[in-house]
Amino acid sequence: MKKILLFGMALCCVLMLDSCKSKSSAYKTAYDQARTNNTATYEAEDEDLEDDDTEVLTGEEVSYESVKSEKVKLANGEDESGLKRYSVVIGSFKNKTNAYSLKERMIAEGYRPVVAENDYGMLRVIVSSFDSKADAARSRDNIKSKYAPNFQDAWLLERKY
Repeated sequence: MKKILLFGMALCCVLMLDSCKSKSSAYKTAYDQARTNNTATYEAEDEDLEDDDTEVLTGEEVSYESVKSEKVKLANGEDESGLKRYSVVIGSFKNKTNAYSLKERMIAEGYRPVVAENDYGMLRVIVSSFDSKADAARSRDNIKSKYAPNFQDAWLLERKY
């Protein structure tokens, strides 16, 4: 009799613990839904890119917010002419794969991005570079408006020598 009672209690405990864990189908459903939303976002971005109605800002409308100054060197194999005094940084990564993936994406968009590395090992994906701070700020603002809501944290990098 004790064996049956003990077996029954063990079975109840197993059933109770089994009911607490998440079902894999719930994860699959959430994953599929997120993937569908993400695909729809990229399709909407592609449609926006075809219109290309980005406005050009005048000198009075340019903001110089988020300008950082740091010493950077080009990553291996990068073109030296792609890095001037003021640059527009659209991504900053520790992981090389992520940095070069974003670089390839921007090449497909028609840009000539470069990857630079600072003294702390952060890889900066630079989409455009200028000798003038105002030109760089205009480029940053155009990229923010063209790719909204992506790249809203784009910033200006002033290169230290």
